[in-house]
Formats: sequence, structure tokens, C-alpha cells
Amino acid sequence: MGNCFGSSARVDTTFSSHNISASEASRIPSRKSNSSVLSSLSIPYYSRKSSVDTLSTPRSEGKILFSPNVKSFSFNELKSATRNFRPDSLLGEGGFGYVFKGWIDEHSLTAAKPGSGMVIAVKKLKPEGFQGHKEWVTEVNYLGQLRHQNLVKLVGYCIEGDDRLLVYEFMPKGSLENHIFRRGPQPLTWSTRIKVAIGAARGLAFLHDAKEQVIYRDFKASNILLDGEFNAKLSDFGLAKAGPTGDRTHVSTQVIGTQGYAAPEYVATGRLTSRSDVYSFGVVLLELLSGRRALDKTKVGVEQNLVDWAKPYLGDKRRLFRIMDTKLEGQYPQKGAYTAANLAWQCLSNEPKLRPRMSEVLAALEELQAPKGANKVSRIEHRATSSSVPVSPFRHRSSLSVTPSASPLQAYHKSPRGR
Repeated sequence: MGNCFGSSARVDTTFSSHNISASEASRIPSRKSNSSVLSSLSIPYYSRKSSVDTLSTPRSEGKILFSPNVKSFSFNELKSATRNFRPDSLLGEGGFGYVFKGWIDEHSLTAAKPGSGMVIAVKKLKPEGFQGHKEWVTEVNYLGQLRHQNLVKLVGYCIEGDDRLLVYEFMPKGSLENHIFRRGPQPLTWSTRIKVAIGAARGLAFLHDAKEQVIYRDFKASNILLDGEFNAKLSDFGLAKAGPTGDRTHVSTQVIGTQGYAAPEYVATGRLTSRSDVYSFGVVLLELLSGRRALDKTKVGVEQNLVDWAKPYLGDKRRLFRIMDTKLEGQYPQKGAYTAANLAWQCLSNEPKLRPRMSEVLAALEELQAPKGANKVSRIEHRATSSSVPVSPFRHRSSLSVTPSASPLQAYHKSPRGR
């Protein structure tokens, strides 16, 4: 994966670091379980501006930054907390390893009896798994330094010999992926889908607007976890990168991500910017609207790629219903659906500079959710013509509505990650 944080990241010498002597595991990017379930402890509320703005980074690869918010657990402590990693404690399994449910005392963070104390999710990496040592350290460092209500909380970690474990708050509703694509008795309502989109957008906006920008690089439905109230939190920071600094416009890096979500310019050139995350957000927003996966090999022809299939419908009010999730059974506001589809279209522009910033995306979604914003939405849509070109919800970006983008991502350099 190269440098975990990128050479442009500033080093804050006030933080001490812990050297790791174990040899690095495979550099093959990680895969994630479809049933990833990480947590919902009560976390203090953090506004977009009140959380950590400066992220300290290690001087060299393989170092864990000190954080007063994260505990270094012993392997035996986590063994006791999960009842010896018993099969009935297993929450999920993926290419990276296994996720177990456990319990710890809320104050001492020591192992507690099942059903008492704080519920945690313990990710135990397979030595031969697909998440490398550098990815593991990257996740510890980012989640250890950053705190926000829309980022999953890292409680602690364990490194002993070849064992690598991460301890998270427990997310009872699991991943967004499970709720959108798996058949269940209660499909997500329209209002819940917008709520999830807002939470995820708020998490990305926080990362992008931090004093030391962070590019998430792996935004997808399986990495969005839901607490008991369907509040969304971003998880899995193994591929996160420090954003460009100074006069730099992008970060050049190895192309790693998940097929179907990665921005076309990043796939083609390896040039990474925050607008790459915006594209990925547009894909997930399309998944929320349509109930379809970004890539679905069970479909035929153009329908295999969600963006290619859905994009022609996004600016057409009369045909938009053809891509809407049938599980909604028509229970959604037509104007709201068109506005959300229009927003997705903007995020999926083939020209990165024409994509909105995540703070703008967040503002548009919050306006869509708020009852008092109904008239504003109507005024935006009133400008729409009968053409298939969507009207931008960003007034200062009116030029975006002149020419629709070409079909995105015709070819994808196959990533080994595909979690």
C-alpha cells in the first residue's frame, strides 16, 4: 500500500509512538465480510468543527501513535471478553478474518460477563488474510486520533506476536449493505435512507474539511455501519490517505479500492483527491435510491454497472421511477427523489472539479430532510426543463446543468481488494 499516511502529512512530535517489531503481513488489500457488524456505544456529540482537526502521523511505517482514547489490550483480555472466541460469539467473517461479539467493563475496560457492561466487536485478523499489517496500523492511527459521531469508535487494539486485533464499539444494525441488498421483513424506508445518507455525508465532510485533510478512499455500503437508531458511521480506515498539502492538487498512489465505487480518474491515473470520495458517495446514493449493487454480475449488459445503467434516468422526472427501489413500493416523495437523483448525478460527474464538495452535498441532503426546506427544493426543481439534463442543486454551479457527463468508468483496472 505504500506509506500509510503519505509523505505530505505533517508530523506532530508531541505524540509518542509504539514501534512494531513483527514482520509485515501481506500487502494485498483487505476484504470485508458482508455481515460486518461493529457498534453503538454512547459517544459524546462532536460537531463538524469541534473534533480533532490535526492528525498526527508516524515518522515511519509500522508505528502506532499514542492516543489517550485507545487502549492497548492483551490477547488474554480479549480472549476472556469474547469467551475464548467461541463460535456463538461470531458476528461475521471475511477475507481479513473474523469479528466476534464481546463484553468489557465500561470504566475499567476489562473483560465482563456476557450481557453486562459495554458491548464490543473484536476483529481478529487471519495471519494469512487479506488485510496487511500496514492497513491495520493505518486504521489504528486514524481512528485512534479522530473522534466524530459519524466515525465508528475504536476502543482499542491488540498486537502480540502474529496476532492483530481491533476493538470497536458494537453497531447493532450492522452494515448498510445488509439492509439494502438482502431481503428482509423490513426494507429501509425513504426517510431512513436519507438519514443514513446524511450521516455518511457528515462523516466524509468532517474528514475532508479537517485541518489535515483525510481522503477515505474506500467509501461503500459495506463500510457504512448503523447503530440502533440507524445513525451511520464510517468504518474500516485501512486505505485512508492524508490529502494533498501546499500547492499539490492530488496524491499519487497505488490504485486500490473496490470495483464499482472508485472514481474513473483515480482508476486511470492513480491521482487521488477528495473528489474521488465524492464520486464514491454518488454511487452509494444511487444504491440507496435503486436498491441495486454498484456491480451485479447477475444482471445482463449495461445493467451490470449501476452507474452506467442509472445515469440516463437521473435527470428525467418521468422515467426516474424505473430505477427506484421496488421495495419502497412507491412510498417516497417524487420531488425529493428527483432532487436526490440530481445530487447523485452531480457527484458522478466525469470531471472531478465539477463534483460538489462533501460539505455542499451534506447541506443539500439536510435541506431535503428538513420540512422547512420543502419550498426551497420546489424552487430548485422548478427550474428543471423537460430535457434529460439534471439541474444542479448548487446555485453557484449552474454551469453543471449545461452538458451531461459522458458514461463513466467504461473500464476498470481490476483491484485485488474487492472486499
